Amino acid sequence: MNRIDRGPLVRGNRTSVCATRLKFFAQRVTIFSLTSLTVGSFVTSLAMAQLISTTKQPISSEALALHLRAKRVAVAPEAKPEVLASSSATSSTFNSEQGPGPGAIGPGPGCDLFPAPASVGASVPLTYFGPSPSTVNPSLVGPVQLLNTGPVDAANGTITIPLYKGTLKGTKKTIWYILTDVDDQGVAAELGLNFSAKLSFASNAARTGNLDANGNIVFDKGTVNFAAQRNIVPGPAGAEFPPKSFAPGAIGDANYSPYVRIVNAGDVIYNAPMVAFDVDASQINFPNGHVDYSKVHDQVVAIDPNKMTVTLNLINGFSFGRPVWYISMDASIPLAAAIEHNTYAPLMGKLLLGHDDSFSSPIERIFIATNGPESGDCNNPLRQGLSADLADGHRPNNVLGGIPTIALDYSPAWDAQLFAWTDDAINQGFRGQVREEFQILTFVQDGLITGPGGAKFGSSGFSINCPIVQRLD
Repeated sequence: MNRIDRGPLVRGNRTSVCATRLKFFAQRVTIFSLTSLTVGSFVTSLAMAQLISTTKQPISSEALALHLRAKRVAVAPEAKPEVLASSSATSSTFNSEQGPGPGAIGPGPGCDLFPAPASVGASVPLTYFGPSPSTVNPSLVGPVQLLNTGPVDAANGTITIPLYKGTLKGTKKTIWYILTDVDDQGVAAELGLNFSAKLSFASNAARTGNLDANGNIVFDKGTVNFAAQRNIVPGPAGAEFPPKSFAPGAIGDANYSPYVRIVNAGDVIYNAPMVAFDVDASQINFPNGHVDYSKVHDQVVAIDPNKMTVTLNLINGFSFGRPVWYISMDASIPLAAAIEHNTYAPLMGKLLLGHDDSFSSPIERIFIATNGPESGDCNNPLRQGLSADLADGHRPNNVLGGIPTIALDYSPAWDAQLFAWTDDAINQGFRGQVREEFQILTFVQDGLITGPGGAKFGSSGFSINCPIVQRLD
């Protein structure tokens, strides 16, 4: 069965790996175009099945026309954006540095989840294998880009998407933002966004706004201070989480949430995270990287207000055993925002948590280890968890619940469920890397995993805004 080809599995041979990844994704797009009718009808049926699970009615054609004014085309940067040295985990001060942190393409198997090609162990090269099954049916094994507003750079672990220029009502202050998810299936299909029926139940944690004549949002409220300084002081070696102290690198006011309900166009709810506030284009013109993070969101790798594009860092994770890439934009508490290199969004605190897939629940669950394997850093293929993150600077390999093509309950508002391996499980050598929701729930049932510090397992009382971008397998 064909899977993503990344070339020879030699970590140092980055040029070959990058070229092979780009070739594979180009091949995938070509095949997809030949089967667009089949795939399109299948994806539509999935989206409609999810839509039926809500009580929200389709918006009028007039309202849809307003939303379509937001359609943009994003072109990948001509050259690879350069990330500031302070955004690398090679230094010893990564917990106090600004920027996105290390990307999805890490230095070892514990920090790079990109699947090996199907030709490994075979007696014929990859060229003899057929296309991935996902090109015919996106629920089958193989790569699927889920956020389709711009190109994914598989070699560098980034996505380039449209940048929007909105305003704050009653002022001349500019709000630079992106669009990633929406609760209307028709709008999602037209704009290339993720469809999330659950967002319809997020209105109590959403700002309000109106679309102007150009399809940009005039926000009623909500501001962000991007000049704040991110800083984390981890706990002792082997128990880095919880940290001794922490501070997020971007702080929203009491009215800020990435979710916004569009009053003049059918009350559609978007996920529209802010990436810069109250600055003009000349102050955030970093098309080749070297971003000023006192003015721009920490997950931005490059931003071009002239071409109206922004390139964002992708993050490794799993969904039902499959490796995925997502972006992390906001969190409802300062601790999560500091660890996630994202924006503290206080209004997100009003989201209803703990109800998972029940009626009127706006969230899906994300499972975050606190004391997973960390010895060996990125060289450890079982590496996982927040202590590992704070020890080496790379992301914790979180486990997401449902995403499009795998389940119908996707929401970018992830209800964080932190978990810890028990001392007994660790002493018996049972601790490892988990990759699937029901695997975790089974281990909880079996007494191998609990909440942090032996507490009851369940919602940890905060959420993270992490739009899904790419399924890798």
